[in-house]
Amino acid sequence: MRKYVKMMILAVAAAAVTCAQPVLADSSTFKVDPEAGNNTFSAVFDAALGERIMAVSSGVGCTLTAEEGQLEGHAKCSVPLTSIKVDSDDTKTDHFQQWATNKKSNPKKCTFDLDVPHVKLPSPLAEKQPVAFTTEGTFSICGRKRENGQPEKIQGTVILLPPGSLGEGRAYRIRAKVEGFDREQYGISPKNTAGWLARVQQLANVVATEETIDVNIFAISDNGAQAKK
Repeated sequence: MRKYVKMMILAVAAAAVTCAQPVLADSSTFKVDPEAGNNTFSAVFDAALGERIMAVSSGVGCTLTAEEGQLEGHAKCSVPLTSIKVDSDDTKTDHFQQWATNKKSNPKKCTFDLDVPHVKLPSPLAEKQPVAFTTEGTFSICGRKRENGQPEKIQGTVILLPPGSLGEGRAYRIRAKVEGFDREQYGISPKNTAGWLARVQQLANVVATEETIDVNIFAISDNGAQAKK
């Protein structure tokens, strides 16, 4: 009888300990809707002796996979070249498309892609409380990767939004920044584009080669839907 009571006590204690442990969630998929109108990308080219040029898009689309219990995840994002506007100017936008494609492909078939293979958050998320992260990602511009093969360094924050903020599912707002992005490493340059060779020296001090990229996106769980803007 005593042996039976001891076994029962151990079983209850084990159950209590198990219930007290946090349950690790399975992987969850989140989507960033390129049609929502509030998922944005901006790149600023600020030449010391020339122009300050801004390229913007509100057509960012992403798929994120999160191991929420382990505070880990990975993501892939894409921005169509034709969704990017330069200084709200049609001529500058057309020139940027020529540089990006090197006039070798249709701009409608070109995308700016980003693969982030791993992100690890330093602490759990709480509603409305930003958590900072650093990671690395690989860009591909019209199918071209960086010449030296190195990833770009990314820093940013992620915030868990209150329930119902953007539809029925869970939602995160993610802000990320890439500094020192060198467009020439990806072949986005007049010197790589037919018909621009004569203007390379003229543009050298006018248009910066390095830029700062900022991304602001809202990731919604698969069981939620974000209202279009």
